[in-house]
Amino acid sequence: MAETDTLEAQESLPNEPQWIFSQDAQQAERDRLISDMVAAFKTIFDPEIPCDIYELGLIYKVDVDENRLIRVEMTLTAPGCPVAGEITRSVETAIGTVPGTLGVIVSIVFEPPWDQARMSDEARVSLDML
Repeated sequence: MAETDTLEAQESLPNEPQWIFSQDAQQAERDRLISDMVAAFKTIFDPEIPCDIYELGLIYKVDVDENRLIRVEMTLTAPGCPVAGEITRSVETAIGTVPGTLGVIVSIVFEPPWDQARMSDEARVSLDML
């Protein structure tokens, strides 16, 4: 297994996922992949909440391996979410369009449980919570 680097945000936002890259990924490629994947995540909306899954803080971890296979760990706002499969497929499709990626594996996790503290200020404004 290749060694990986975990990116630590200097001032981590509440919705910022953990980004993990193989060590062979150069900084310019990392920056491009992060930008492209964030843009892709922001196209996917929770059908019950008028806000995208990135700003809601539903993306917990993004792992980019040496072959550029993307592994996404995400959660849902509620464990019994009836559209879990739909959201998972949407993430696979959206991230799969990012240039230079081999494929996408999405895992739904419930630890730690999601709560409103994971939401960005943008999400709070869109939901009239600020």
